Amino acid sequence: ETEPLTSKKDVSDCSKGEDCKENGLLVRNPKSALRLVEDGNKVHPSQGDKGEAAQISNGFSGVQSSVPCNGEQQLMELEDRETWSKKIDFLLSVIGYAVDLGNVWRFPYICYQNGGGAFLIPYTIMALFGGIPLFYMELALGQYHRNGCISIWRKICPIFKGIGFAICIIDLYVASYYNTIMAWAFYYLISSFTAELPWTSCTNPWNTGNCTNYFSKDNVSWSLHSISPAEEFYTRQVLQVHRSNGLDDLGGISWQLTLCLLLIFTIVYFSIWKGVKTSGKVVWVTATFPYIILFILLVRGATLPGAWRGVLYYLKPNWQKLLATEVWVDAAAQIFFSLGPGFGVLLAYSSYNKFHNNCYQDALITSTVNCLTSFVSGFVIFTVLGYMAEMRNEDVSEVAKDTGPSLLFITYAEAIANMPASTFFAIIFFLMLLTLGLDSTFAGLEGVITGVLDEFPHVWGKRRELFVLGLTIVCFLGSLATLTFGGAYVVKLFEEYATGPAVLTVVFLEAVAVSWFYGITQFCNDVKEMLGSAPGWYWRVCWVAISPLFLLFVTCSFLSNPPELRLFDYDYPYWTTVVGYCIGTSSIIFIPIYMVYRLVITPGTLKERILKSITPETATEIPFGDIRMNAV
Repeated sequence: ETEPLTSKKDVSDCSKGEDCKENGLLVRNPKSALRLVEDGNKVHPSQGDKGEAAQISNGFSGVQSSVPCNGEQQLMELEDRETWSKKIDFLLSVIGYAVDLGNVWRFPYICYQNGGGAFLIPYTIMALFGGIPLFYMELALGQYHRNGCISIWRKICPIFKGIGFAICIIDLYVASYYNTIMAWAFYYLISSFTAELPWTSCTNPWNTGNCTNYFSKDNVSWSLHSISPAEEFYTRQVLQVHRSNGLDDLGGISWQLTLCLLLIFTIVYFSIWKGVKTSGKVVWVTATFPYIILFILLVRGATLPGAWRGVLYYLKPNWQKLLATEVWVDAAAQIFFSLGPGFGVLLAYSSYNKFHNNCYQDALITSTVNCLTSFVSGFVIFTVLGYMAEMRNEDVSEVAKDTGPSLLFITYAEAIANMPASTFFAIIFFLMLLTLGLDSTFAGLEGVITGVLDEFPHVWGKRRELFVLGLTIVCFLGSLATLTFGGAYVVKLFEEYATGPAVLTVVFLEAVAVSWFYGITQFCNDVKEMLGSAPGWYWRVCWVAISPLFLLFVTCSFLSNPPELRLFDYDYPYWTTVVGYCIGTSSIIFIPIYMVYRLVITPGTLKERILKSITPETATEIPFGDIRMNAV
C-alpha cells in the first residue's frame, strides 16, 4: 500500500526507512526507496538517486528528495524553468514574431493580385480552419511540455524527433538571408540622415543616362527605358547587382552591407543572450514602435493626392478570381507564413509560460492582431501607390508591379522622398522596418537556442551566453553569400525554395504526429489540465483532418507548380531550382534519418521497435497543487 498524495501525514511520524511528506512534497529516504510496478503491484527496493521519480501506478509520480526525514531535513530545491516576467512580455514577443516584414510587403501584393477585397474571403477561411488551429496547437504543446523543438518529441512521439533538428536547420537558413534584408534597411536608414535624400536626384556617381526624375519641376517624359533614381540607388548603390552576372558569378562582398549586418547581429546578441527576461523587455520597443509608425504613415498617406485610387485598387473585389485554385493556394500560404508555426518559435516562447496560462486566449489575440496588421498595412502601402500613380499619370497597376522588398525599397522609398518632410518620414519608415525584422530574428534564434539547450542541458545549460555568441557568429558567416554583389539573387532563392516547402512539410508531420500518434484525446486532456476545459469539436476536427489536409494541399500545389524566379533583369536558370530544392531537402532529410536511427538502436522485434518508438518515453512534469507530478 502507498500513502495517497493528498494525505496529511505529519513529518514527525516519519521513521528511518520510510517515505514521508513534507511541505506538500513527497520526501524519500535514500536508504530505502520503494517503487511500485504495475505487474502484480510488487514492491521492489531500488537505489534512491537525487531527483529520481518514483513511479506510481496511476501514471503520476511525486518529486523525490535525497534528504532523509530527520531534524536536519531540507527539501531539494527544484530548478524551475525560466518564465516571462509579465504576461504582456510573452504577448508582445509572439506578436513581434508573427508581425514581420512580410506583413508590410507580401500581404498587400498578394491581396491585390488575387482579387482585391474578394481575396479576404479565402484568406479568412484559411485562417479559421488552418492557420489559427496550428498556431493554437503549438502554443499548447510548448506550454504543457515546457520543452524546445527537439526534446519535446521524447514526450510526444520519439520517432519524430528529427522534426526538431529539421526546424533548427530551417531557422539557420532563414537567419542567413532575413537579416540581410534588415541590413539593406539599415543602409537606407543611415543614408536618410541628409537634407536631401540620395535617391531623389540623377546627379549621383551611381546614376546612369537612363535615370529619369519625373518628380522634377522640368517637363520629363517617361519612356520604356526610363529608370527612377530610387531604383538606381537600390540596385546600383545598395545592392550593386550590376557588378554581378548572376548566381554563377556573385562578385565580391559589399563592405558597407557587411558592417550594417555586423551591427544588427550585435544588437540581436545583446537582446537575447540572457534569455526571455531580457528579450521580453526589448520587444516593448520593437513590437510596439511599428504600430506607431504605421499609424503616422497611414494618416499621411490618406492625405496625399490620389490616395483614393490606390485604396480602390487594393479593395475592389474581383469575384471571378475566387474560382481560381491559385488564389486559395496563395491565401493558405500567406496565412501560414504570416502566423509562423513550424519554426520552433511558438514552442519555445510558450514553454516559458506558467502552466495554467490561458494559451487559448493568447492564440486568438495574437493571430487576430497579426491578420489585422496585414490588412491595415495594405492601406499604408496603397495610399502611397495611388499617390505615385497620380504623380506619374499612370494606372495604379503599373506603379504596383514591384513585388517583395522592391515594393519597400524602390516604390515606397521614392514616394516618401517626394513628400514634404521627406527626411523625417524616411527615418521613421526604415526604423519601422528594422524593428519589424529584429523581433522576428530574436524569435527565430530563440527557437534554436531553446531547442538545443533543452536537448543538451549538461553541455550548454550553464553556458547560454557562449552558445548564443557561437550561434550569431555562425549566422553571420552563413550570411556572407547574401552580402555579395549578387546577394539579392541568393536571398530570393532562399526565400522561395530553401524554407517554404521544408517548413510546410515539417508542420504537416508535426500535426500528424500530435493528432494521430500522440492522440487527439490525450492532447485535449493536456489542454484541459492547463485551462480547465477541453477544446471543442471544432478544434478537434481541425487538428485531426482539416489542418493536415490544408498543409498537404499547399505543399502539393507548390511542388507541382514551382515558381519561375526572376529578379530585376535576371532570369534564374533551371539548375538554381535544383539547388533550391536540395537546400530545402537538406533540412527535412533529418526526419527520415532519425526515424531509421531510432529503429536501429531500439532493441526487440520490428513490431516492438515501432511500438517503443511511437510511445512517449519521458514524463512531463506538471504542477498539482503544491506537488509537482509527472504525466506519463
